[in-house]
Formats: sequence, structure tokens, C-alpha cells
Amino acid sequence: METILGIAVDGVAYGTILFIISVGLSVMLGLMRVVNLAHGAFAMIAGYVASYGMQSLGLPYGVALLGAILLTVIVTLPLERLLYRRIYGGNNELQQVLLTIGLTFVIIALVNYGFGPTVKRVPLPEILSGSVSLGSKTIPIHRAFVIGVGAVTILGLWALLERTNFGIRLRAAVDNPAMAEALGIRTERLYTAVFALSTALAALGGVLGAELLPLDPYYAIRYIVLFLAVVAVGGAGSILGSVVAALALGILDTAGRYLVPNFGEFFFSAALILILFRWPNGFFHRRAA
Repeated sequence: METILGIAVDGVAYGTILFIISVGLSVMLGLMRVVNLAHGAFAMIAGYVASYGMQSLGLPYGVALLGAILLTVIVTLPLERLLYRRIYGGNNELQQVLLTIGLTFVIIALVNYGFGPTVKRVPLPEILSGSVSLGSKTIPIHRAFVIGVGAVTILGLWALLERTNFGIRLRAAVDNPAMAEALGIRTERLYTAVFALSTALAALGGVLGAELLPLDPYYAIRYIVLFLAVVAVGGAGSILGSVVAALALGILDTAGRYLVPNFGEFFFSAALILILFRWPNGFFHRRAA
């Protein structure tokens, strides 16, 4: 029973981190048709900023978290204007891949030069370091906190994209940019806002998930496959799809590591192959479109 509870809690927390980071990538791919392979690098930047803020500047966890998100968005916004705006629309996927993977290697080199090759920690405050009781069982408070933040993120994104004028204007701009501009919708501002939102989600996941996805200079390369897997399985642009895919893959990967540790990531990779063989466009492709 303890093992089952541990798998469930760790699997859901792990899946929640995958969702928080991956949903920003999914939104950009589904709505703006950009394969942003630098997305993991943005999460890494936030993790490093939070680690530096807490360990070198003595900032509280909450301040370091919010500061890392804000600084990551500020640093990456000029990239949206100078680089990403040239590749919106998905007309040249090779150009997108080369640009964003090149940007990833530049960020990796800068992080390695500035902070060294060692793993960095984001220390948890005392309030998140203990355990909470659930009847006769206990679960780590940090895991419960991560799951709670994930639930708030899901509801917030759904409300933003489905129940606000921003979401309506964004869908209109994606479906027919020329018509949207003719109706007075500033599409460039919308795309900038979506890019900032996507980066903020990556930054949030990068800091919250430092316990589950350790921070080192090659974080961006090591984990981008996980983030792309969530998008592929869930369907680009689908929030519900990202939730289902991230939780399913997170629980499956955790169960494999608990029960058959010698197989490493075998079960995750095998499940990904089987799912994409059966649903090559993801679980919720039609909904996302």
C-alpha cells in the first residue's frame, strides 16, 4: 500500500510538472504553429535564477520563484520580437527547428560558462519540507504543493483561453490573421502575450520541478524530449490533452522506476511509441484543431 501511494503521489506530482512546462509549448505549437525547442532552456533559466537568488542572495522561496518567472519573461521577450516573430505560422518547420535548437545551445553554453557544470538546487523552505497526514498515510508537502499549483494552472488557463475576450481574439487571430487585423485585433500584441505566457509557465515549472527534474546546464536537451512527448500525446494546443498526457506518462514513468528500476525509461518510451502508433496526432488532436 505504501508503494502504491508513493507511486501515485510522485507520479501525479511528476506529471504535474511535465504539464506546467509542456502546456506552454503546446499552446505555442497549437495556436501559433511554432516548434519551440528552446522551451526547456527557458525553464532552465528560471531554475538557475531561483537557485542563485536563494543560495547567493538569501531570497525567500516565494520571492525567488516570482522573481525568476518575471526575469525569465523579461529576458526572453526581446527574442520573440527579434527572432520568433519571423517564424510564426509553421510555413518552414526546418527553419524553426534550426533557430530554436541553435538558441538552446547558446543558452546552454552561457549557463555552463556562468554557473559551471554542477547540479544546482532550489532549496525548499521549511513549510514545504515536511509531510502532511492523510489518515494513516503521509505525503510530502512539496508534492502536494506542486499538485495544487498544477490544479490552479489548469483552471486558470482554461478560463483565460475559453472564457475571456483575450481567448476569443487569440483564436480569431490564429484562424485568420488577415481578417482579425481587418477587424482591429492587434495580432502582434496577442502573439507577444502568448509567448510571455508560455515562457512564464516554463519558468514556473522549472523552479517548482527542480526537485524532480534536476538543474544542470544540459537540462534543456535532456528533458525537451519529455516535454515534446506530452505535446505529441496530448495534441498540440489542447489543455485537456496536455493534462491527460502529462499525468499518464508521469505515473507510468514513476511506476516503472519504482517497480523495475533497472529498466530506467523503458516503460515511458515504450508507452510513447504505442500511443503514437495508435493515435499519431495525439489523444485530442481534433479538439485542439
